[in-house]
Amino acid sequence: MLDLLPFTDPANPFHQLHMQMAVEEALAAEAEDEVPIGCVILDLDRGQVIAAAHNQKEQLQDPTGHAEIIAITQAAAFLKSWRLERCILYVTLEPCPMCAGAIVQARIPVVVYGCTDPKAGACHTLYQITTDPRLNHRCQVVGGVMAERCAGLLSAFFAKKRALGKK
Repeated sequence: MLDLLPFTDPANPFHQLHMQMAVEEALAAEAEDEVPIGCVILDLDRGQVIAAAHNQKEQLQDPTGHAEIIAITQAAAFLKSWRLERCILYVTLEPCPMCAGAIVQARIPVVVYGCTDPKAGACHTLYQITTDPRLNHRCQVVGGVMAERCAGLLSAFFAKKRALGKK
Protein backbone atom coordinates (compact mmCIF):
# COMPACT_ATOMS: atom_id res chain seq x y z
CA MET A 1 0.00 0.00 0.00
CA LEU A 2 1.25 3.48 -0.80
CA ASP A 3 2.06 5.73 2.12
CA LEU A 4 -0.26 8.72 1.81
CA LEU A 5 0.46 10.15 5.25
CA PRO A 6 2.13 13.31 3.89
CA PHE A 7 -0.93 13.90 1.70
CA THR A 8 -3.88 13.39 4.04
CA ASP A 9 -4.77 17.10 4.06
CA PRO A 10 -7.69 17.81 1.69
CA ALA A 11 -6.22 21.28 1.08
CA ASN A 12 -2.98 19.83 -0.30
CA PRO A 13 -2.23 21.58 -3.63
CA PHE A 14 -1.42 18.23 -5.29
CA HIS A 15 -4.94 16.99 -4.52
CA GLN A 16 -6.48 20.33 -5.50
CA LEU A 17 -4.79 20.18 -8.91
CA HIS A 18 -6.03 16.69 -9.71
CA MET A 19 -9.49 17.25 -8.26
CA GLN A 20 -9.83 20.27 -10.54
CA MET A 21 -9.27 17.87 -13.46
CA ALA A 22 -12.06 15.66 -12.10
CA VAL A 23 -14.29 18.76 -11.79
CA GLU A 24 -13.65 19.51 -15.46
CA GLU A 25 -14.87 16.00 -16.27
CA ALA A 26 -17.94 16.63 -14.10
CA LEU A 27 -18.64 19.79 -16.11
CA ALA A 28 -18.40 17.72 -19.30
CA ALA A 29 -21.00 15.34 -17.85
CA GLU A 30 -23.28 18.26 -17.03
CA ALA A 31 -22.96 19.56 -20.59
CA GLU A 32 -24.21 16.15 -21.76
CA ASP A 33 -27.13 16.28 -19.27
CA GLU A 34 -25.51 13.58 -17.15
CA VAL A 35 -25.13 13.77 -13.38
CA PRO A 36 -21.99 15.90 -12.97
CA ILE A 37 -19.49 13.47 -11.54
CA GLY A 38 -15.96 13.30 -12.86
CA CYS A 39 -12.97 11.07 -12.23
CA VAL A 40 -9.29 11.01 -13.14
CA ILE A 41 -6.67 8.39 -12.40
CA LEU A 42 -3.07 9.37 -11.86
CA ASP A 43 -0.24 6.88 -12.46
CA LEU A 44 2.43 7.66 -9.89
CA ASP A 45 5.20 5.89 -11.82
CA ARG A 46 4.60 8.06 -14.90
CA GLY A 47 3.54 11.13 -12.97
CA GLN A 48 0.62 11.65 -15.32
CA VAL A 49 -3.12 11.23 -15.58
CA ILE A 50 -3.82 8.04 -17.53
CA ALA A 51 -7.62 8.10 -17.42
CA ALA A 52 -10.30 10.78 -17.33
CA ALA A 53 -14.02 10.07 -17.40
CA HIS A 54 -17.41 11.31 -16.34
CA ASN A 55 -20.81 9.76 -15.74
CA GLN A 56 -22.41 8.38 -18.90
CA LYS A 57 -25.32 6.33 -17.58
CA GLU A 58 -27.89 8.12 -19.73
CA GLN A 59 -25.75 8.31 -22.84
CA LEU A 60 -24.78 4.62 -22.68
CA GLN A 61 -28.05 3.45 -21.09
CA ASP A 62 -25.81 1.46 -18.78
CA PRO A 63 -26.24 1.36 -14.99
CA THR A 64 -22.49 0.78 -14.66
CA GLY A 65 -21.70 3.98 -16.59
CA HIS A 66 -20.26 5.71 -13.54
CA ALA A 67 -17.21 7.93 -13.90
CA GLU A 68 -15.06 5.65 -11.74
CA ILE A 69 -15.94 2.47 -13.64
CA ILE A 70 -15.19 4.09 -17.00
CA ALA A 71 -11.92 5.58 -15.71
CA ILE A 72 -10.80 2.27 -14.18
CA THR A 73 -11.45 0.54 -17.51
CA GLN A 74 -9.44 3.23 -19.34
CA ALA A 75 -6.55 3.00 -16.87
CA ALA A 76 -6.42 -0.79 -17.06
CA ALA A 77 -6.35 -0.63 -20.85
CA PHE A 78 -3.59 1.99 -20.75
CA LEU A 79 -1.45 -0.05 -18.34
CA LYS A 80 -2.44 -3.37 -19.94
CA SER A 81 -3.14 -4.66 -16.45
CA TRP A 82 -6.15 -4.85 -14.17
CA ARG A 83 -3.89 -4.14 -11.22
CA LEU A 84 -3.75 -0.38 -10.73
CA GLU A 85 -1.41 -0.67 -7.76
CA ARG A 86 0.53 2.56 -8.36
CA CYS A 87 -2.41 4.83 -9.05
CA ILE A 88 -4.50 7.45 -7.28
CA LEU A 89 -8.17 7.78 -8.17
CA TYR A 90 -9.70 11.26 -7.87
CA VAL A 91 -13.48 11.57 -8.02
CA THR A 92 -15.81 14.46 -7.30
CA LEU A 93 -18.32 12.39 -5.27
CA GLU A 94 -17.65 9.69 -2.70
CA PRO A 95 -17.82 6.36 -4.55
CA CYS A 96 -20.95 4.22 -4.33
CA PRO A 97 -20.80 0.51 -3.33
CA MET A 98 -20.40 -0.61 -6.96
CA CYS A 99 -17.52 1.79 -7.61
CA ALA A 100 -15.89 1.13 -4.24
CA GLY A 101 -15.97 -2.58 -5.04
CA ALA A 102 -14.36 -1.95 -8.42
CA ILE A 103 -11.69 0.20 -6.76
CA VAL A 104 -10.88 -2.65 -4.36
CA GLN A 105 -10.85 -5.18 -7.21
CA ALA A 106 -8.49 -2.96 -9.24
CA ARG A 107 -6.12 -2.74 -6.25
CA ILE A 108 -6.12 1.06 -6.35
CA PRO A 109 -4.25 2.04 -3.18
CA VAL A 110 -5.44 5.65 -2.82
CA VAL A 111 -8.87 7.23 -3.35
CA VAL A 112 -9.39 10.97 -3.08
CA TYR A 113 -12.94 12.30 -3.31
CA GLY A 114 -14.65 15.66 -3.24
CA CYS A 115 -17.97 15.63 -1.41
CA THR A 116 -19.62 12.92 0.63
CA ASP A 117 -22.63 11.00 -0.64
CA PRO A 118 -25.19 10.69 2.17
CA LYS A 119 -27.36 8.33 0.11
CA ALA A 120 -24.78 5.89 -1.28
CA GLY A 121 -21.30 6.74 0.01
CA ALA A 122 -19.17 3.63 0.39
CA CYS A 123 -15.83 5.02 1.62
CA HIS A 124 -16.90 6.86 4.77
CA THR A 125 -20.57 7.82 4.86
CA LEU A 126 -22.76 4.68 4.75
CA TYR A 127 -20.24 1.93 4.15
CA GLN A 128 -16.48 1.59 4.41
CA ILE A 129 -15.88 -0.86 1.56
CA THR A 130 -12.53 0.64 0.59
CA THR A 131 -11.12 0.15 4.10
CA ASP A 132 -12.98 -2.98 5.20
CA PRO A 133 -10.42 -5.29 6.86
CA ARG A 134 -12.41 -8.34 5.78
CA LEU A 135 -11.50 -7.70 2.14
CA ASN A 136 -8.19 -8.70 0.59
CA HIS A 137 -7.31 -5.14 -0.41
CA ARG A 138 -7.83 -1.81 1.27
CA CYS A 139 -7.30 1.80 0.19
CA GLN A 140 -6.18 4.93 1.89
CA VAL A 141 -8.98 7.46 1.50
CA VAL A 142 -8.93 11.25 1.61
CA GLY A 143 -12.29 12.97 1.49
CA GLY A 144 -13.34 16.59 1.31
CA VAL A 145 -11.05 17.83 -1.45
CA MET A 146 -12.82 20.82 -3.01
CA ALA A 147 -15.96 19.52 -1.31
CA GLU A 148 -18.00 22.71 -1.64
CA ARG A 149 -17.25 23.03 -5.36
CA CYS A 150 -18.10 19.38 -6.02
CA ALA A 151 -21.30 19.49 -3.93
CA GLY A 152 -22.31 22.75 -5.60
CA LEU A 153 -22.20 21.16 -9.05
CA LEU A 154 -24.52 18.37 -7.93
CA SER A 155 -26.90 20.66 -6.05
CA ALA A 156 -27.25 23.03 -9.00
CA PHE A 157 -27.79 20.14 -11.44
CA PHE A 158 -30.56 18.55 -9.38
CA ALA A 159 -32.19 21.92 -8.58
CA LYS A 160 -32.38 22.56 -12.32
CA LYS A 161 -33.87 19.10 -12.90
CA ARG A 162 -36.48 19.62 -10.20
CA ALA A 163 -37.40 23.01 -11.65
CA LEU A 164 -37.94 21.35 -15.02
CA GLY A 165 -39.92 18.51 -13.43
CA LYS A 166 -37.50 15.81 -14.61
CA LYS A 167 -35.77 12.92 -12.88
